[in-house]
Amino acid sequence: MSHPSPPAHDQAPGPIVPADAGPYAVLRVPAFRRYLFGLLALTFGTQLQAVIVGWQVYALTQDPLALGIVGLAEALPYVGLALWAGHVADRVDRRRLVLLTTTVLVGCSLALLALAWRPLAARGDGTRGVVWAIYAVIVASGVARSFLQPARTALSVELVPRPLLPSSVTWRSAVWQTAAVVGPALGGLVYAAGGARAAYAADVTCMGVALVCFVSIRHRSPARARAEGRAAGALTEGIRFVRGQPVMMGAMTLDLFSVLFGGAAALLPIFAQDVLRVGPEGLGVLRAAPAVGAVAVSYWLTHRPPFARAGRALLVAVAIFGLTIVGFGLSRSYPLSVALLALGGAADMVSVNVRSMLLQLFVPEHLLGRVSAVNQIFIGSSNQIGEFESGVAAKLLGAVNAVVVGGLVTLAVVAGTAWRVPQLRRLGRVGA
Repeated sequence: MSHPSPPAHDQAPGPIVPADAGPYAVLRVPAFRRYLFGLLALTFGTQLQAVIVGWQVYALTQDPLALGIVGLAEALPYVGLALWAGHVADRVDRRRLVLLTTTVLVGCSLALLALAWRPLAARGDGTRGVVWAIYAVIVASGVARSFLQPARTALSVELVPRPLLPSSVTWRSAVWQTAAVVGPALGGLVYAAGGARAAYAADVTCMGVALVCFVSIRHRSPARARAEGRAAGALTEGIRFVRGQPVMMGAMTLDLFSVLFGGAAALLPIFAQDVLRVGPEGLGVLRAAPAVGAVAVSYWLTHRPPFARAGRALLVAVAIFGLTIVGFGLSRSYPLSVALLALGGAADMVSVNVRSMLLQLFVPEHLLGRVSAVNQIFIGSSNQIGEFESGVAAKLLGAVNAVVVGGLVTLAVVAGTAWRVPQLRRLGRVGA
């Protein structure tokens, strides 16, 4: 079934919002404020945890492939369950699903904290056992995140009046990126000062705060008609919708392949230890640097209208991202490496903003969970499977060569997308 033009959301009418309500109007919605605080704490904990796990696993194994397996352990359930998770998010109360999955993530953080208390013999069977136990916890986390992501995305749309959706998208991205700045940097500092135990304790605290914030939201998802026909048809309806939207399909594909080959996040522990020699504190700063650039751009976006030529902005932003990855791979200067990662994060934020606008403004409310799940497959494939690809490439080519080649492939992907999807290249204002 083809959907050549953006359909309207099937939402109940909300309060009247003036056209000139301003960038802060959405923050006056109490439920959305609580949602943002929960998102802040959840992302803070997730980012902090990523730094701790990456440094701990590489310190225990000294194997770049082990870092790739961390990404694969999360990607397999995150991507594999995505369609079912989106289907569930469109059939149940989304707030309750968010609460359930966040509770599981709290349990995963507690499990990692418990593993950090286990005494280890250097490079023995006990060490290998702990590494595999960490992988098992990451798998459980991937299952929870697979169901959380579509439910959380769809819930955020339910909480605000439709005229405020563009503003809510930008604020959500700004809050996420803010947490992504502080989380990795603080994670590296806490790890260096107090070890894995203190860092995982901070992670547990953040996850617990997120759960409390989501509990405080007083909201119930509106009743939705049950999908007719076979379950398989309902599960794949999101795929059919995206395939009928060339612009959305092109934007998701661009993100998939650019991050799949251009992502350097999984290899940052290697650069921090072996290339730049800056230790866990430096790793935290390297992990936070992309989010620093993204935060600056996200708050700028909250105070400006949507891009007049959104397609061109998306393509240019991803091209800049690819160039920064090449530069990072070649750099031997710590300040320059941090600056390049920050510039790449700023460019990526433009891409995230445009794609989020497409997702929330083109998709009917009753399909939001399933289409968000399709987007989740693309994101999970690019991020987590991209981490596995980076680990394998680093094992074969070396970390530096793997990053440089990945950045060059990203530039080729941008050129190919601009040529193959002219609708995306010509896309005008979104969210006007």
